[in-house]
Amino acid sequence: MGSINLTGRDGRQISIPSGLLINNEFVPSKQGSVLDVQNPFSGEVLGAISVAESADVDVAVDAATSVFQETWKNAAASTRQELLNRLADLIERDADEFATIHALDGGFVFDDVKMFDVSQACETLRYFARCTEISGRIVDVPNGKGVVRKEPIGVCAAIVPWNAPLMITIWKLAAALAAGNTLIIKSPEAAPLAGQKLGQLTVEAGFPAGVVSILPGLGTVAGKAIAEHMRIRKIAFTGSTPTGRSILRASANTNLKRVSLELGGKSPSIVFDDANLDNALFWNIVGSSANNGQICALGSRIYVQDTIYDKFVEGLVARARQMPAVTGNPLEKGVTKGPVINKQQHDRILGYLEQGRKEGAKTVLGGTGTAHGSSGFVENTILTDVGENFTVVKEEIFGPVATVHRFSTEDEVIAKANDSEYGLSAAVFTENVHRADRVANALESGQVTVNCWGMMTPSMPFGGVKQSGFGRDMGEEALEAWLSVKSIKYWSLNEKANL
Repeated sequence: MGSINLTGRDGRQISIPSGLLINNEFVPSKQGSVLDVQNPFSGEVLGAISVAESADVDVAVDAATSVFQETWKNAAASTRQELLNRLADLIERDADEFATIHALDGGFVFDDVKMFDVSQACETLRYFARCTEISGRIVDVPNGKGVVRKEPIGVCAAIVPWNAPLMITIWKLAAALAAGNTLIIKSPEAAPLAGQKLGQLTVEAGFPAGVVSILPGLGTVAGKAIAEHMRIRKIAFTGSTPTGRSILRASANTNLKRVSLELGGKSPSIVFDDANLDNALFWNIVGSSANNGQICALGSRIYVQDTIYDKFVEGLVARARQMPAVTGNPLEKGVTKGPVINKQQHDRILGYLEQGRKEGAKTVLGGTGTAHGSSGFVENTILTDVGENFTVVKEEIFGPVATVHRFSTEDEVIAKANDSEYGLSAAVFTENVHRADRVANALESGQVTVNCWGMMTPSMPFGGVKQSGFGRDMGEEALEAWLSVKSIKYWSLNEKANL
């Protein structure tokens, strides 16, 4: 099978296999299907990659089923622990290569990828490596004893998005493998190369053939085949709400496979007048523009108490202008903002900005975009004078756009913050610990941060409520979702049956 050759910083050469990873070998699609991988900054075609069709999914399921039944489901906890830790070490070793790949096929800033995505992936693997000893419990039951066992589900799948392909893939992989499952990963067509590199490392780490399969492919083809497959017992999906619904329908119409969904977001960030202003300004700038706004937990609705509203908006704009984004090739040193993923996303964001202006929003920062390569740049943008029913307030933009709103009372802002079909993440800024506790408890959100934004860590579960989905990545709760519970009841032979 061929490879894609990339040039990184300082002329570093990287070779990425172009095939599907099945049975620890990179192989072409059975039908010869390929997809060109494009650099969003330059528009250059980096190379062609094989993409999976339904027949390829079948082969991957066969391999995953065989190794699960023969060895993997009974592998010692220490074996799974060793392999997960080894994979973390290899990702850490090749951090520059992952950062290069993310910059070239996704437009993500090299230094940001190393600092956040790679480090978080390694931390997650090491966290779940400590969780491979799966224990049940013994229960007293009438006339005997009961045993509650926790067992791996079997052949599972993960469908992962393009906005943080390494990190989010590892969220699924680490928990799934720690629990003893085999995993088929459908990597994103928009940014597939990190998955190819990860596949190389799972082989190098020593995972048995078939434990991990990586299938680049179209959602409408490979994703659909996975969702409908009768022998896949669980799917973990991160992506859009409409696609999440289609996966649920596929599960209902086939084998009722388990489904966990981490979907869209329109996250509120609430700033009270007793908040530390400098801290609130910093986190709201970061929280509304990180990763070019291509984050489902983006703090895109900023609610500011009316007594400090004008001061806050003035400070937000001033602070943003004091540290302007440096746009350019995301592979180069000093660049802090690359292009968005593709032209479709670029045009979509600009369309939302135009709609916001038509509905009466005022642009106080940014508001424009520039076509470049096969995509384009979008300025970090702040909109004010927005109504709660404006399109830019209600719908997920997935770009570096924040709306700033006034509020007067605690009850008012809680109602406004909860008036969304989404409920993935939220932030509260206040120096009053009792208020922080009240508001955090009242918000309809899977995650709330206080006096900061984001701050995801492997020991804390992450996921949403409402149309942001259900199920969790990371934390003990994620591990439980990759396990099946079995009850075994033992009748005491010293007891006489009374039927």
